[in-house]
Amino acid sequence: MNQTIRSHTFEETYDAYSGAVYRLAMVYLGRRTDAEDITQEAFTRLLYRAPDFHGEDHKKRWLLQVTANLCRDQLRGFWRKRVIELEDSLPAAPSEELEALSAVMGLPEQYRLPIHLHYYEGYSVSEIAGIMKLGQSAVKMRLKRGRELLKIELEGL
Repeated sequence: MNQTIRSHTFEETYDAYSGAVYRLAMVYLGRRTDAEDITQEAFTRLLYRAPDFHGEDHKKRWLLQVTANLCRDQLRGFWRKRVIELEDSLPAAPSEELEALSAVMGLPEQYRLPIHLHYYEGYSVSEIAGIMKLGQSAVKMRLKRGRELLKIELEGL
């Protein structure tokens, strides 16, 4: 394949999906610098290890699944527990949006990820099940419990 064409396609893909990859990593890890590292690694894997894709939806799902796997690996890693947290702020947004985002970020990981993928990225239950490697009933239950926790949190504000 012509390198110019490949680079152009990669740049288009990065422009189209880097925001979704970064947001997923941010929801998983909660730290901007970690999310940036994971985003870079996911796109490096796209460049060097990507399978043949059957459309843009397949490419986006693959990127999000790679991102989720990288985040899980980092959370299990030895160095993750040794990192000292520096002040990391959320980007500027309307206060209602920040409250909702803060509430989502405050959820336990098992609820935070399905909520983010469903409401922020627009994935269906079956697509989330594939990304998270869970059954659809488990995803439905996590969405239900996550919404219940969010309701309690947001009504208390």
